Amino acid sequence: MNLLALVLAGGEGTRLHPLTQQHAKPALPFAAGRRIVDFVLSNLVNSEIGRICVLAQYKPESLMEHIETAWRSRFAAQGVSIEVALPPTRPDGAQYKGTADAVYRNLDFVRRHSPDLVAVFAADHVYRMDVRQMVRFHRQKHAEATIAAVPVPIEHASSFGILEMGRDGRVLAFAEKPQRPVAIPQDAARAYASMGNYLFEPRTLISVLEQAALRGESDFGRDILPGLARSRRVFAYDFSGNRVPGVRRFEEAGYWRDVGTLESLVAARNDVLGPRPRFNLHNREWPIHGIGLAALRDSRRDATRALAG
Repeated sequence: MNLLALVLAGGEGTRLHPLTQQHAKPALPFAAGRRIVDFVLSNLVNSEIGRICVLAQYKPESLMEHIETAWRSRFAAQGVSIEVALPPTRPDGAQYKGTADAVYRNLDFVRRHSPDLVAVFAADHVYRMDVRQMVRFHRQKHAEATIAAVPVPIEHASSFGILEMGRDGRVLAFAEKPQRPVAIPQDAARAYASMGNYLFEPRTLISVLEQAALRGESDFGRDILPGLARSRRVFAYDFSGNRVPGVRRFEEAGYWRDVGTLESLVAARNDVLGPRPRFNLHNREWPIHGIGLAALRDSRRDATRALAG
């Protein structure tokens, strides 16, 4: 399948200050020489997706350097193309207004490559995922769009985009950070949260974003997905059933963390430590690529800042 992946990596990460004074959130060092962006890129490459475009914006220098030195030079020989796209030049100098606007302003890139399917994935989460399993689900459901979803405790659900689903997995409603999130049927203690990973039929993506631009809408979670769920065939892919090789028994099944705050970043870093970590960074069957000396250096510096703060 000719699949094009667009990675949303332009976030400023205001809740991660002071670490994001020098880096975009996806470019922050995580642990053992990896940066946060390495998780999404590793999942895509390990899933044999060979055309990736990283949409950058805020302080992109360290992100671009890392992708060039740790990714492009290493995987080009394997036929993997990883590009970095900055906001297209406009007379008013405007930057991306949101996640949907970032993709909308790069639709020429989508049209040029004429993919069979477009993946729009967030760049700021820690997890392992075989994207091919989500693609199979999307095809089986004859979906126009598919949202990767993960169960989260109901008390934390207001921090996420929340999906209401039918028995067949079809998304009936989507609400961005609702005050009263809808619980999973038969499980009042949890709700289905969007992971910020989407699959789109190209025609659907282009049509929806062009219409949204006319209305001045710019964000997937706030603007696009609520209306999409009402008007198109949108399904939720339950990430908790995704399986990758090499995961040990002592690891947390379906591990996924949104590392958008200092507390969550520190907690996720702790999850990879010790002889029996919740998330093993040294899984040779599904490796997290991207180790770089610059990330090791920055990780030590940022750890010192976090402790001082």
